[in-house]
Amino acid sequence: MHEPAPAPQRPLEGLRVIDLTRALAGPYATLLLAGLGAQVIKVEDPRGGDLARENSPYVGRDGVTVERAHSDDVSISHLSRARGKMGVSLNFKAPGARSIFQDLCRDADIVVENFTAGTADRLGVGYEAAREANPRIIYCSLSGFGADDAEGGKAMDVIIQALSGAMYTSGDPDAPPVRMGIPVADMLAPVFGVIGILSALEQRHRTGHGQHVDVSMLGALTSFVAIENWSALAAAGMPARTGLTVQRLSPFGVFECADGYVAIVAVHEKLARGLFQAMGAPELSDDPRFASRDARVANAPVLEAHITAWSRTLPTAEVVRLLEAQGVPAAPVRHPEEALSDPRVMARAETMPIAHPSYPHQSELRTSGIPIRFSDAETGFDPTLPISVGEHNDQIYRDLLGYDDARIAELRAAGVI
Repeated sequence: MHEPAPAPQRPLEGLRVIDLTRALAGPYATLLLAGLGAQVIKVEDPRGGDLARENSPYVGRDGVTVERAHSDDVSISHLSRARGKMGVSLNFKAPGARSIFQDLCRDADIVVENFTAGTADRLGVGYEAAREANPRIIYCSLSGFGADDAEGGKAMDVIIQALSGAMYTSGDPDAPPVRMGIPVADMLAPVFGVIGILSALEQRHRTGHGQHVDVSMLGALTSFVAIENWSALAAAGMPARTGLTVQRLSPFGVFECADGYVAIVAVHEKLARGLFQAMGAPELSDDPRFASRDARVANAPVLEAHITAWSRTLPTAEVVRLLEAQGVPAAPVRHPEEALSDPRVMARAETMPIAHPSYPHQSELRTSGIPIRFSDAETGFDPTLPISVGEHNDQIYRDLLGYDDARIAELRAAGVI
């Protein structure tokens, strides 16, 4: 008889993360690490905890509410971002906090923080304190402008969107700047942070030493903005902002239908001809203004007017059907709630359900999963969640660090934990 195959492990099993983060950018980085299998210990201030705990809306015994109605109502933001993490409390400003932080670091692999630049060092929980306790530690700082920012400027997603130029990459030329609806800077920086952490871990395998990984939100988002050469577009007379379409790839973008909007990509010759067939206007292929890719780009406003005149007379589903029949990539523009329930992303656990642990049937909520699949590993979250600040103090301080009950009681009484 064949031995049953062992259950697949998660890729980062056996790694321990000390999570000093709050709000979104940092907690998303540690959420990714938790979903990939690392043990994440979330450290919060006992006087209030993560800022995200106070984010509306909340979920609890009354379902979803704008205001917290009961003491056990939980912010949906916290419910999503704290998945798979254990929670301890530690007042970094209290006497002795630095030594407790170092105790946490001794057998850890990774520390992640997203304080304003310089704050972690002032609190005694910066890279030097972590490295003193454990030279193998990988210490990741996520900040608005980099850990070397002398001014220590505060940054939130909308600030970074504004400074990066991203707000002027969308919208019509004469329209106000457009804030992207998802917190793209808050999400992008932690992805780069995790890439940096994993790269540093690989280097540690060769050198035996840890290091400081430093990612700025402004740098992460601006590097994406820079993927387009805006000065070249200006020199060619192409507008940087074209609203729902992209002139240099025309026809490419979003077009109005009778009941919604459709995304169409017909950048190459075969696709453009398929589009004209779907429109019932094959003669456009012979029109000198649209007969080649360069001509279509040069005459993009005229071509897009033709497409819109056709698409807005038909339901979105019919436009998609006609285009797909010609092999032209097309899709309806969906509401986020509909998109989160796409059977494809649900089947791959790229989105997943979340619920209040005490009231799991009060609402149907979905949140992000881990959008990576492995052939010989799995992803997912341990069934832990720090609902209250310091939820797992005893488990971590006593069972992991070896503090006795008397010391833990003393730390509580002094407001250290």
